[in-house]
Amino acid sequence: MKNNDEVIDLLNDLICINNDRIEGYEKASEELKPKKDADSFMLLDRAQESRVFRNELIPAVVRLGGKPAENSTAAGKLYRTWMDLKTTFSGGSAKSVFELCEQGEDAALKAYDDALQEDVIFPDEIQETLSRQKQIIKEAHDKIRSKRDALKKEVTH
Repeated sequence: MKNNDEVIDLLNDLICINNDRIEGYEKASEELKPKKDADSFMLLDRAQESRVFRNELIPAVVRLGGKPAENSTAAGKLYRTWMDLKTTFSGGSAKSVFELCEQGEDAALKAYDDALQEDVIFPDEIQETLSRQKQIIKEAHDKIRSKRDALKKEVTH
């Protein structure tokens, strides 16, 4: 039973991380909204991706007998507050928004890495789900970083 409770706790942590991603990407998209360009839509796609991930994790928690988390993490709230401050002082530049998004993706990847490296035994389907979600987040991270790098080059030229 201890392993079951640990799996539920880890899954709930990841649900919270995905809630953070949803809120963070929606906030970031709002910062870019006046442009309504591909960048803004890319960020909204990341938010939708996290909704899908969360909706995959919730039934797993229920199947294991747990109550799914409904909130976000304290770190996520702190991150969004920092994002509000930084974008306010930077004028909401796309470069700043993408820098902050990359930091958020770093945190999400760390959370998935930590969960997958825990000394618990995940049911096979949950292990596969977490590994797949982590890979998708890694790909999103790389796209965000590439966009950030391209924006840095625009600023320096």
